[in-house]
Amino acid sequence: MIKIRNLSKSFIKGDNKIEVLKGLDLDIAKGESLAILGVSGAGKSTLIHILGTLDRPTYGDLLFDDVSVFNWDEKKLAAFRNKKIGFVFQFNNLLPEFSCLENTIMPALINGISKREAKEKGQIILNQVGLGHRLTHKPGELSGGEQQRVAVARALIMEPEILLADEPTGNLDTETGHKIEDILLNLNETKNITLVIVTHNQSLAKRLSRNIGLRDGRIYPCE
Repeated sequence: MIKIRNLSKSFIKGDNKIEVLKGLDLDIAKGESLAILGVSGAGKSTLIHILGTLDRPTYGDLLFDDVSVFNWDEKKLAAFRNKKIGFVFQFNNLLPEFSCLENTIMPALINGISKREAKEKGQIILNQVGLGHRLTHKPGELSGGEQQRVAVARALIMEPEILLADEPTGNLDTETGHKIEDILLNLNETKNITLVIVTHNQSLAKRLSRNIGLRDGRIYPCE
């Protein structure tokens, strides 16, 4: 489903060229769960941003179903991203003035879905992540784990085929982190959503079907 071919990313800082990713090749099958491991600064977040089409590589290809998406203009790329890809980050970026339900349905409203339909879908998803009783609560009234569940619900509102998570349990205690892990893995197993997680958490990585590492801008296999 997803293919990376000779993917590289570099940045210019002053007179220096910083190579973050160096000629990566990677295949991710539909419905797979993949952990990307590595020390801070290894390029994990850069890679997942490119996988999510939030950033473009310096050169190389990213193909979804054999289509090179970076040949598209920004409008078509954004439409693809909003429909096909869900994101969960370490910092949930919920809007504090809006309720759980309002935060959850925002991507649907942006995509032109009616408010009534969006609310119906949002309520179903929030029930699925255990927050059906918190629809009208604002982020400041929720625990950290509950806020991250809202972020997961928001990522799912457009029924994406791919879910990308960057340190999704990094700010949570162990017990709460396990609950978020369970939700993500259940989505992968029951809905066949392709799941890619950047994490330092070895115990979480072991729960996924495949692990790879990033080191010095290159992919290496994990035991």
